[in-house]
Amino acid sequence: MTPDEDDLIGNYPNIEYHCLATLKGHNSYISSLTLAGKFLYTGSSDNEIRSWDRSAFTTDPSNERVTGNMVAIGKGAVKSLVVLADKLFSAHQDQKIRVWKISTDVPQNQKYTKLATLPTLSDRALKVLAPKNQVQIRRHKKCTWVHHVDAVSSLTLSSDESLLYSVSWDRTLKIWRTSDFKCLESVTNAHDDAINAVLASADGNIYTGSADKKIKVWKKLQGNNNHTLVDQLHNHSSGVNALAISSDGSVLYSGSCDGAMFVWEKDDEGEKMVAVASLPGHSQSILCLASVSGLVLSGSADKTIRIWSGVNRNLSCLAVLQGHQGPVKCLTAAIDPYGPSDSFLVYSGSLDCSIKVWRIFVPPV
Repeated sequence: MTPDEDDLIGNYPNIEYHCLATLKGHNSYISSLTLAGKFLYTGSSDNEIRSWDRSAFTTDPSNERVTGNMVAIGKGAVKSLVVLADKLFSAHQDQKIRVWKISTDVPQNQKYTKLATLPTLSDRALKVLAPKNQVQIRRHKKCTWVHHVDAVSSLTLSSDESLLYSVSWDRTLKIWRTSDFKCLESVTNAHDDAINAVLASADGNIYTGSADKKIKVWKKLQGNNNHTLVDQLHNHSSGVNALAISSDGSVLYSGSCDGAMFVWEKDDEGEKMVAVASLPGHSQSILCLASVSGLVLSGSADKTIRIWSGVNRNLSCLAVLQGHQGPVKCLTAAIDPYGPSDSFLVYSGSLDCSIKVWRIFVPPV
């Protein structure tokens, strides 16, 4: 296929890229997406979750528009998605986390069954009877500590996949056991304002980004059953919307409402993160970030995606992808299993209700 003119930018000679496909199916804006094996999963603001066979729009160049299969309909906008083996976890605007069983990896025969809604009934029943399990959530209202009481904004899995972390606009960080969905811990008032992002690093650090302009670092220290605040990163002058991290956990990226993007690296002792760069470029709020093999991608309310070289501290913008007609709300990226070596696939979801699939080729230096 010949991509639309708006999908191609030719300003950067050392990188090649084009839009492979525009995916249609959702009737409302795309609020989350994630990759799992041969499938792309997307969630929208009208409660829908859809699955897409990745090979259908990466190996057939005539496939300009593809319709995804309906997975499930929850309640409330789908704010975040993660996949663990045959389970799909979805975070929703209605304060719940839902768990779906994926029955097969054959695209035509995939079936999805809801396994649980978190907190589970047993979790709620055990906690509701004891007064010590009640926490004050508003001036005249209490609730058990296993409940989120505002939109669940982001999910992430621990490196060993035994734990699911969730954050919410209710300012809490919660930890769930993935084997039985039990809520193990809740950090009340983890931030002073809504928490927008959470991610887990390979070294055991948990990072949370908030509208209070702070990034906080949490860790379960030896001999302690609960997660402890071990660091706070303060450089942002606006609310933090998005986080991404390098595969080895040594470099953290953060994006905020004022369009600022910071790069953080471990200090000389290898303990704390320090800001080493600030990347200008976006004219409006950064809404999402993704990291893959030395590249960092940022999606913005200015409707563009920027690709940055993340090999060293002298990060540079390699390309600006244009084509979305609305703010870019979510991003993910992976090494391209279908194309040439040194190529990547980038998936972007937008408030224009579409998902775009981009192929990026970065020649070796």
